[in-house]
This record gives sequence, structure tokens and C-alpha cells, in this order.
Amino acid sequence: MPFIDHVSDSDLERLALDRVVPGLLACGFCYVDGLLGELAGDAVLDQVMEMHRSGALQDGRLAGSVPGVHRRNIRGDKICWVSGSERGCEAISFLLNLIDKLISVCASRLGCKAIRERSKAMVACYPGNGAGYVKHVDNPNFDGRCITCIYYLNKNWNAKEHGGILRIFPEGKSYVADIKPLFDRLLFFWSDRRNPHEVQPSYSTSLHPAAGQQLRLMESKHDCLVFDLRERTARFLKASGKAERKRT
Repeated sequence: MPFIDHVSDSDLERLALDRVVPGLLACGFCYVDGLLGELAGDAVLDQVMEMHRSGALQDGRLAGSVPGVHRRNIRGDKICWVSGSERGCEAISFLLNLIDKLISVCASRLGCKAIRERSKAMVACYPGNGAGYVKHVDNPNFDGRCITCIYYLNKNWNAKEHGGILRIFPEGKSYVADIKPLFDRLLFFWSDRRNPHEVQPSYSTSLHPAAGQQLRLMESKHDCLVFDLRERTARFLKASGKAERKRT
């Protein structure tokens, strides 16, 4: 692909050490604008839009149910999971590899164990019908997930008109952080109880696909492994949970 070599390792290291690591340590979150640039960002957007048009995105599921409460009142997104190796996901694969490199540089400076694994990427769309996601924590149970990364794909997004803001409620802080879902923006935050967050309702005011519905590629979540395993097992989940509880 024409953009495959446009980001050098030294650029990524400088970005990680100058922006991402200080932001996570000081605030618990950090975002970077203009990560890929117009050409590469458009390539990712095109592939995600094709997935959306093909019907690959399905209603997001809940870990549990609340009697008398419809799923869409809790989360209204449509999602699918991709590894990047699928046909038609070349630009997505490039993005995931870039984020992996960033995280690998950050890991040793963040005071946590080596991060050696991540989940598949979750492609998500919040249809422009007031869909959102109520306040929640990505990893409330110390299952090993460490950092959540979200890459936004929304061009010409006006948060006042279209909504869709991700609001973070940093633990122990008197403020909230509102992150606009702007095109080519990459967001990092701790996946655990330090960062409860919500996706505020997205509203359709235009037929333009990126204005009427919020699109995002979420790489969730980088796992902090207790020992090196390529696949999760019950033993891994139990061990990582114990390690996290000892640390807190």
C-alpha cells in the first residue's frame, strides 16, 4: 500500500515518549491527532465503510442483562471484530501494527508488566438515532486488559450538532474529560476502574455517512500478561486477576 512506510520507528518512539506516556501517567488518558494523515486515514475509513455496507456489523452485546431494560438503552452500537488479516483489511492491519509498536514502546515506561498481547480490533458504528453507551468500565474485574485504544474515523464531525462525545470520568478527579470523535484521532486510556466512561448520544443530521453515524475502530484491549501465552486460557485469566489484585 502506498502509505506503508510513511511513519518511522523513531517518529513512533518520540510520539510515545513525548505524548502518550506522560499523558497516561499524569491523566490516565491521552489522544493524538493526525496520526495517519488524510491518505492512510481515508484508506482505513473506506475499508470500515465497506464492512458497514456489507452488513458485517451486528448489535453490540452486553456482558449481562438488566431486567426491564432494553439493550439499546445501554449500548446502541453495531460492531464486529477483526484481526487485520482478513481480506480487504490491509489498511486496518497497518493501523493495528502501528498502534502495537506505540504500545510496545510505552509499556516499559508505564510501570506495568510487559504488554505482549492484544485483543482483535472492534469496529464500531453508532447509528445516528441517538445511539450511545452508558457509563461503564472496560475492565472492571482485573482480567488482564490494560490499555484501550480508539481510532476515530468521522470526517466533518461537529460535536455540538452530531453529539457522540466520549466522556471520561477519571477516578478521584473533580473533572470530566470530553473527547470529540474526530477523524484520524487516536485515543489511549487505562482500561480498568480508573477510567469509567460513556459515549454520549449520536444524532443524525445529514446523509453523509460520517456525519449521520459515528464510526470508530477500537483496538481493545492490550493485555498485561503474567506469562507469555498467545491464547487466553482459564489459567491465564485467573493468574492475571491475582496479579492485578496484589498490585492494588
